[in-house]
Amino acid sequence: MALALCCTSLSFSNQFSGVSRPTRALVSLQEEQIGFQNPIEEAKRAAAADKAGEFCYGLPGALPPVGNFDPFNLLDGKTFDQVRTWREAELAHCRVGMLAAAGFLVQEKFHPLFSGDGGTAIEQFDKLPPVMWILITIGIGACEALRISVGWSNPSEPNHVFQKLLPEYVPGDIGFDPLGLKPTDPEEFRIMQTKELQNGRLAMIAAFGFMIQEGVKDKRGALPWAALTSESAEMVVVRRAVAVRRIALDEAKWWC
Repeated sequence: MALALCCTSLSFSNQFSGVSRPTRALVSLQEEQIGFQNPIEEAKRAAAADKAGEFCYGLPGALPPVGNFDPFNLLDGKTFDQVRTWREAELAHCRVGMLAAAGFLVQEKFHPLFSGDGGTAIEQFDKLPPVMWILITIGIGACEALRISVGWSNPSEPNHVFQKLLPEYVPGDIGFDPLGLKPTDPEEFRIMQTKELQNGRLAMIAAFGFMIQEGVKDKRGALPWAALTSESAEMVVVRRAVAVRRIALDEAKWWC
C-alpha cells in the first residue's frame, strides 16, 4: 500500500513543463526489480485485496480447514510494509525448518563426510571437528549477509525503520531458481508459494518436536525414526528390556 502511494507521488505530472514522468518512474523501478515478482504489481494487488477486505492483504498461505488463522489478531492495524517484514521472517524460518527436519531424518543414518559416530542428531554437532564449527558459522553468515544485502534497506539511510525491506524487493524472492522449477503461470506460482509455506510450517513443528524428543528421551534411544513407526518410545524400552533379559537367561544357562 505504501509502495502504491509512493508510485502515485512519483507519477505526478508537471503541467508547466509538459513532460510526463510516470513512464520514467515505472521503468526505473522495474529495472531495479530484484526477484521474479514485480513489486509494483504486488503492491497494487495488496492494496486491492485490502480494499476488498481480504485476509492478510491477500498474500498466499491461507488454506482450509485453518483458513484465516490469526487467533491473537496480530494483523489488526498493521501496514503492508509491516506484513511484508513478517512474511520475510516466516519464509526464512520455513526454509530453515525444512532443512532442519530433513537433516534430523537423514544425518542419523547417512553421514559420509565424518566418522559417523551415530547417536541422536542433536548430539552429533558437538562431535564435529572444531574447524567445522567455524566453517558452518561462516557459511550461515554469508547466506544471511546475501539475503540482507539483497532485500533489506541500509540502516544508515535517513528515516530508516528497523528491519525495513526495500520497496523493489518481494519477501523471499531473491531470484534463486537454479533448476528452473518456477511456474510461468501466475496462478500456479501462487499455489507453489502456498505449498512452500505449508510445508515450511509443518517442518518447523517437526524440527521442534525432534529436538524436544531427542533432548528428553535420548537416553532411552528414541530417535526420530522410532517416531515414524507404530511402536511408541515406551514399547521400544520394553522390547529392549525383554531382549536383555533373554541374553541374561542364556548366559545363566551356559554357566550352569
